[in-house]
Amino acid sequence: MPLASARAIVGGLAVVEADLPADRRKLIEIADWCDRFSPFVSLDPPHGLVLDITGVSHLFDGEEPMLRSLRGTLIAAGFTACAAIAGTAVAARALARFADGTIAAPGDEAATIAPLPVAALDLEHKDTHALQRAGLKTIGQVAERTRAELTARFGKEMVFKLDRALGRGEKPISPRRILPAFAAERRFAEPVVSEDFIAETILGLAASLCAVMEERGQGARRLEASFFRTDGIVRRIAVDTAQPLHDPATIARLFRTRLDALSDPLDPGFGFDLVRLCAVHAERLVPQSVGLEAHPDEEKEIAFLIDRLAARFGSHRVMVFQPQDTHIPEAAGVAVPAQHADATKLAWEPRETGEPPRRPIRLFERPEPIDAIAQVPDGPPVSFRWRRVRHRVTRAEGPERIAMEWWQHEDHKPTRDYFRVEDENGRRFWLFREGLFVRETMEPRWFLHGLFA
Repeated sequence: MPLASARAIVGGLAVVEADLPADRRKLIEIADWCDRFSPFVSLDPPHGLVLDITGVSHLFDGEEPMLRSLRGTLIAAGFTACAAIAGTAVAARALARFADGTIAAPGDEAATIAPLPVAALDLEHKDTHALQRAGLKTIGQVAERTRAELTARFGKEMVFKLDRALGRGEKPISPRRILPAFAAERRFAEPVVSEDFIAETILGLAASLCAVMEERGQGARRLEASFFRTDGIVRRIAVDTAQPLHDPATIARLFRTRLDALSDPLDPGFGFDLVRLCAVHAERLVPQSVGLEAHPDEEKEIAFLIDRLAARFGSHRVMVFQPQDTHIPEAAGVAVPAQHADATKLAWEPRETGEPPRRPIRLFERPEPIDAIAQVPDGPPVSFRWRRVRHRVTRAEGPERIAMEWWQHEDHKPTRDYFRVEDENGRRFWLFREGLFVRETMEPRWFLHGLFA
């Protein structure tokens, strides 16, 4: 109703402006807290949540104690909460809003929601008003009408929603978080705050998790530990691995390293009452044959070193260079996170013994323009200016002509002629001339691309 009318009816009415972004953030916080009941949580804006509790209600001694615990905790936290359980999301939503606390038996959704008003279907306002004007006050009365009649008047979407409310169909709901491949959790009768106890808990959960993964021949590539505080705050810590991992001690050490490196330390508050360890991403373990001269432990040690460095500094800071199938110098190698580097059949070009390197050790990300002077149009420069310093060339090798990949670019890219030059102080540079001539000035353009050691 209008605010003036509400103030006229209720004296001293407290009015607060709606803050929809803040409401959504709070709803997401509640959804995080609801992960303790089920990993399958979906948002139902603007004020609802949908939980798929299939196969998890026995952890709470049944559906009724689970529903009572969820509602009671939210009410104790100061929220006005209503909840219901049904075989479909539409039926559960309708019962929660118009028959709080109802638990519909499997296959009995139609009889349970039949007495509810048509507003429980959450249709568009014009459709709800049309049903009420036609004398259809309850969902049961609407269900008695033929599907052809309802489709002709309201469309097939309304009929599909009615069927879902009656338990005759279902539409998959999308979880807000990726469902883990494997998970293990431990609940505590009393909240825990000790770091040593939490570390032992992670080790125990890792042992349970690895036992299941080993049975199925899989290993974890991404692990996530969730810490649920008694005040509803949830903290999640994730670690990645370079190879499929199924060793509990190694997993525990990685999480220990990750926790020690956090810029925002793990604050237990009044304690954690639930700790969960999930293998968010898992891969199949591939057996490898080991030769007599092979050293299989070396690869494991390198992989573990990469994992520890990534856990401490972040995976985006531990990089490895991989060769690419191109002759363009700046694209010949690409830096990728070492934990996510894929195996490649390409190899780096070997350097001949006794020969100087053909490529500089330091390659600029972008070639830097220089002012060069050449006596011969197609020859090397006799001097050049780079970063306000003039260098006189005493030795030069080249040219090495590299044509650009015309099929990769819409615009024409000039051919490059590379030279290895040395100045009077013994410093060696890698220069190139872009094209033979530039049409506007009829002079070549020179660039410095790298420095030799």
